[in-house]
Amino acid sequence: MSTLIGIDDIRTAADRIARHVLRTPTVAGPGLTAHLGVPVTLKLELLQRTGSFKPRGVTHKLAGLSAAERAAGVVAVSGGNHGVAVADVAASTGVAATVVMAESAPERSKAAIRAAGAELQLTPDMAGAFARLDELVAAGKTLVHPFDDPTVIAGQGTVGLEFATDAPDVTDVLVSIGGGALISGVATAFRALLPGVRVWGVETEGAEAMSRALAAGGPVPVDLTSIASTLSAPHTSQLVYDHVSALVEDVLAVSDADAVRGCLTLAEQAKVWTEPAAGCLVPAALRVLERVGPDARLGLLVCGGNVTFSDVAGWVERFGATAFPPRVPARV
Repeated sequence: MSTLIGIDDIRTAADRIARHVLRTPTVAGPGLTAHLGVPVTLKLELLQRTGSFKPRGVTHKLAGLSAAERAAGVVAVSGGNHGVAVADVAASTGVAATVVMAESAPERSKAAIRAAGAELQLTPDMAGAFARLDELVAAGKTLVHPFDDPTVIAGQGTVGLEFATDAPDVTDVLVSIGGGALISGVATAFRALLPGVRVWGVETEGAEAMSRALAAGGPVPVDLTSIASTLSAPHTSQLVYDHVSALVEDVLAVSDADAVRGCLTLAEQAKVWTEPAAGCLVPAALRVLERVGPDARLGLLVCGGNVTFSDVAGWVERFGATAFPPRVPARV
């Protein structure tokens, strides 16, 4: 089994990145509270630099590079948000960056990466992107992995450190999973600070790297079909798998259509504009409430908002999506 990070690793990361990232708001969600029938608290990480949580782990990683590693330039593979964060943080710290993405990655992410001055390389799919990443690392570039790195996990865990500090009364926290660094760090923080809190992972169908890994007893390759490109890792890693299997209550997979319905519900009830990687939390919350009952106090980690109106409008038309109706009111 891999060595798991601890709360001291996350606190060290928080100190190291504090001047470079935002301490994002943790707020009550009265609209969602009324809608779901239980108290809901939101961690608004979509307000983070570059529009997602990703700069936390990237900043922590780059801060610890040696002079030789910096001089070699960094390289990353991404479905969108990690690549944007690497390009942005590298530019602000004077490090050359290369980002490898699938051709299907969001156009806004490609444009942001290029605008930050990074080199963007495109491959036909994510499996090809990871293969190209390996080639560039073998050629001497410094890897900034999106999830298979304890330094990155500790950086992402600073979200959980803030959330647990600001919302000590939650009983159940929902966190989206792509590769799994975010939930690994967040679950570590909650286990240390609020050990009674249940942490639930959420994926979309067609991007189920962690669900498949848990079923198989370890990381396995998955075929990616989900519209949630920022969740679309073709596999997880042993390091992240070990964190999730030890610390997370369960991992739920929801359909793309329901993730879009969740985006609409968050827009209408929480007044926030999210990508499907965050919208998937709403249908998952409904399933969690069926399992834990009406005394739950939910925490939703709203991980990112990097999506265009045209994207959402297209998905709404494709799926015939509407917002979720209110639940039958429970005791609040």
